Amino acid sequence: MEIGSVVFSKAGRDKGRYYIVVHAGKTEDAVYIADGEMRRLEKPKLKKIKHLRDSGRIIEKLQNKFIGKKTVFDAEIRSALRPFNEESEKNSEEKITDGNVADESSGAKKRNGKYAKTASIE
Repeated sequence: MEIGSVVFSKAGRDKGRYYIVVHAGKTEDAVYIADGEMRRLEKPKLKKIKHLRDSGRIIEKLQNKFIGKKTVFDAEIRSALRPFNEESEKNSEEKITDGNVADESSGAKKRNGKYAKTASIE
């Protein structure tokens, strides 16, 4: 993964979100990432590479700014990642909608093959 790469978080509190690699970590198995929102450039997250998936995309405009030591704003990162995170949210909503199935015999909802606990107030 190189500076300016768009990566997807596979594990941790930030799981399911896209980030940009802002610089290399202290060791070769970690990088610093930011999204301009939860993780701003003032305090990027050090994350192990094994917890990230490389999207194969590089934001060249930001990469050139990082390498050239020019000022990068959080808003630039947010706007560069917006299409990735919108698509990710859309896909997760579709999965949730497709995963909920009503079991007509008991009235319980089945989610991905497991019954969800539901409480009813009467």
